[in-house]
Amino acid sequence: MKRVVKLVSLSALLLVVSAVQAQTLRIGLQEDPDVLDPHRARTYVGRIVFTSLCDKLVDLTPDLKFAPQLATSWAFTDENKTLTFKLRDDVLFHDGSKFDAVAAKANIERAMTLPDSLRKGELASVASVEAPDSTTMILKLKNPDATLVAQLSDRAGMMLSPATFDPKDATLVGKHPVCSGPYQFTERVQNDRIVLDKFDKYYDAKSYQFKKVIFKSIPDATVRLANLKSGDLDLIERASPSDAPAIKKDKSLTFAPVSGLGFEEIIFNIANGPRGENGVFKDKRVRQAFELGLDRQAINEVVGEGIFPPAQQPFPPASPYFSEKFPVKARDVTKAKALLKAAGFERVKVELIAGNNTTEASTTQLIQAMLAEVGFDVNIRPTEFAAMLKESASGNFDAMLVGWSGRADPDGNVYNFATCKGGLNDGRYCNPEVDKLLNATRVELDVAKRKALYDQVQTILQDELPEMYVYYQPWPFALSSKVKGFTAHPDGMIRLRGVSVAQ
Repeated sequence: MKRVVKLVSLSALLLVVSAVQAQTLRIGLQEDPDVLDPHRARTYVGRIVFTSLCDKLVDLTPDLKFAPQLATSWAFTDENKTLTFKLRDDVLFHDGSKFDAVAAKANIERAMTLPDSLRKGELASVASVEAPDSTTMILKLKNPDATLVAQLSDRAGMMLSPATFDPKDATLVGKHPVCSGPYQFTERVQNDRIVLDKFDKYYDAKSYQFKKVIFKSIPDATVRLANLKSGDLDLIERASPSDAPAIKKDKSLTFAPVSGLGFEEIIFNIANGPRGENGVFKDKRVRQAFELGLDRQAINEVVGEGIFPPAQQPFPPASPYFSEKFPVKARDVTKAKALLKAAGFERVKVELIAGNNTTEASTTQLIQAMLAEVGFDVNIRPTEFAAMLKESASGNFDAMLVGWSGRADPDGNVYNFATCKGGLNDGRYCNPEVDKLLNATRVELDVAKRKALYDQVQTILQDELPEMYVYYQPWPFALSSKVKGFTAHPDGMIRLRGVSVAQ
């Protein structure tokens, strides 16, 4: 009889453990996010965490349409120089304070004025912010801005509790972010995990099933997948393309890829510090030789297993701003050698910095081999992702392989990379004509006229080549077959509304 009781107790205990596991979602990330302050952050994986942590004024649907989130509606008036938002009146921040127009105003102003804010360029058109009542925020613009709603559907539109803004120490926000999303910040162990707990006072809390969400940073795709197969993770982003066939055959897993908005690119250091000013990539002929030494289709086939479409421009083929004028350049070793020789080199040593993950390791090794035939002796420096971004911002690199998750509006894929003071222009490329044209794209709301301006920009950039695009990034998600209700979005974000795990 006692033995039967023990067996029953063990069965009950297993049921309890299973129920607890079902209340926790464990997500594997390819990198560790940088600072958890949406006004100062720049990583893709950080945006994934923010999606559960920090609601935005505007969200994106799977078909890339803007949808209400904290804002219920918005409209341009005054010849498109005034943008008025109506806001929800039932939202609380995680510290219990109320979200309203005053709080929204404080966030926009912080994003515009914080000394190290990376959102300044995104909000450059905003002249002033008004909060005439608790549910109305008005942005007065210096000029019409075709990009602004898209910017506010991302980090520029994420809302933090103004009570956490310390004028003496802006870094405090990133150490313990207090937002208004469905999950609240609990813990971070650098290069290991970020833990969020459900915010029960969230206005739509009933639609979120998990009590806890844990983000684990695991750069090695093989290890990430092994953790998914063993049950230690429930979902992983950026599964390795080489693992796709095996994932599809595994009945315990689901493969959920989606075409993305972004790209993998190589940024050249042209004028950022001594390594730029004195480096070989200051000469555009060296940059052009580098590009012609690469076979993008080979990278797609060897590394991408056919899901890394070669890219020549910052806009994916599905974008209305994609231009047939700029087809992907074929590899031309003879011409590359001639350009290198014209620049004064037979062989040249360069360092290529890249993330320390499986996919980029394979990509850089293939790049190294191809460029050796041209005359480049490439030294690869694998670096933890957040550290790599610090290195590139400070100019401690020759060339950098890095991914960009992409934006719904074309401005987000080019402006901050190519303008003289762009927040992501780590190579410090500067051409006043490019600035002039890109500023013109921001005030032109007609798609055809705007595309013509982007074509002019690309004509210059394809020649001067401050950066080269390698392939368009897909988002290959893999998840346990027990995970239900997950929809992959083209922006690569993980949205947990309606997602559950079967017991």
